[in-house]
Amino acid sequence: MNAISIVLVIIVAFLAGMEGILDEFQFHQPLVACTLIGIVCGQPVAGIVLGGSLQMIAMGWANIGAAVAPDAALASVASAIILMKGGQGAEGAQTAIAVAIPLAVAGLFLTMIARTLAVPIVHAMDAAAENADFKKIEMLQWGAIFMQGLRIAVPAAALCVVSDQVVSNLLNSMPAWLTEGMSIGGGMVVAVGYALVINMMATAEVWPFFFIGFALAAISDLTLIGLGIVAVAIAFIYLNLSEKGGSGAGAGAAAGGSGDPLGDILNDY
Repeated sequence: MNAISIVLVIIVAFLAGMEGILDEFQFHQPLVACTLIGIVCGQPVAGIVLGGSLQMIAMGWANIGAAVAPDAALASVASAIILMKGGQGAEGAQTAIAVAIPLAVAGLFLTMIARTLAVPIVHAMDAAAENADFKKIEMLQWGAIFMQGLRIAVPAAALCVVSDQVVSNLLNSMPAWLTEGMSIGGGMVVAVGYALVINMMATAEVWPFFFIGFALAAISDLTLIGLGIVAVAIAFIYLNLSEKGGSGAGAGAAAGGSGDPLGDILNDY
């Protein structure tokens, strides 16, 4: 990595850290962060492969109640830097993914520190609000957001300082059982994440669609695009049938519902 690449990587890491809170431009998503780091390092294909693989894993990471999901931003940035410096190209994506999983869990510690430091900032903003000092509130807000960016940028800068040869030797020295074990562990984290999400949203109306999707996913000839098209088509069919059922003022409306099962579900939430 040359100096320009290091600066650009740190900027991407800083944006990813801020977007982990703002959630506006999605820089913290693995597909975006890894692709950008791959581009600035001259290895776009490796970045896209890593980002796409990590994105599928991160889809199962969700904040459920007080349980905080692993840090996708740190996992994306750190694993992408390790992949770029390792020199293995797209073939080393699986090794980088195996490293990303423990990094994502370790990132929760940095998240805890940042949120703890944010508490006095909130109190300072409350005090400024009592004095109608809107300029101070704005400055404190920017300071808190910048702190979230530094949460990812500082570890990224530390990784960039490590020599490429050291990273390459470390990746090559990892035994197969270790990388495979961490990959399996990462898959288990995804399964648990999806299970928590499904358990939260599961109703008698939703379960049939879950089983249909599960059966369709087992067909190897169907791509993700194909599954998405089928899902959208089923959603439109369901909405159309629900509207027709509601227009007849059937048993659902007589029982106190709106006649639209999907609408009733959304209203319940």
